[in-house]
Amino acid sequence: MKAVENWHRAMRSRDSEIWDELLDEHVVFHSPVVFTPQKGKKITKIYLTTAAQVFETVEYTAYATNDTESESKFRYVNEIIGKDSAILEFETELDGTYINGVDLIKWNGRNKLTEVKVLVRPLQAVNVLHQKMQAMLESS
Repeated sequence: MKAVENWHRAMRSRDSEIWDELLDEHVVFHSPVVFTPQKGKKITKIYLTTAAQVFETVEYTAYATNDTESESKFRYVNEIIGKDSAILEFETELDGTYINGVDLIKWNGRNKLTEVKVLVRPLQAVNVLHQKMQAMLESS
């Protein structure tokens, strides 16, 4: 449960240093828009902080607390938490496109994330997210 709490803290704060605490050195990141898994803390942190920037104008509502941090539409709507993994379902709107997805996270005994997989639907949402992420990554 600590890893999930830290995930929400990192997403809510948009503080990239929290990812340093949370990510295992050998974490594997599966993006909804990149075919091959991205391996390692550095690249995973880049993707997660970029995604946070894409959704920066989006409200963050944690499912468990229902705490709202800003005036936007990103919110977690369901969580299924196991011993060392969780499924965190989210929804938002970006440029008028509804986005529904899940963050599948796994962690080790030190509460460090070892795998992050993001799945997004519908296809229009994947396309909008891909365009926004690509533009953000190219401008960095």
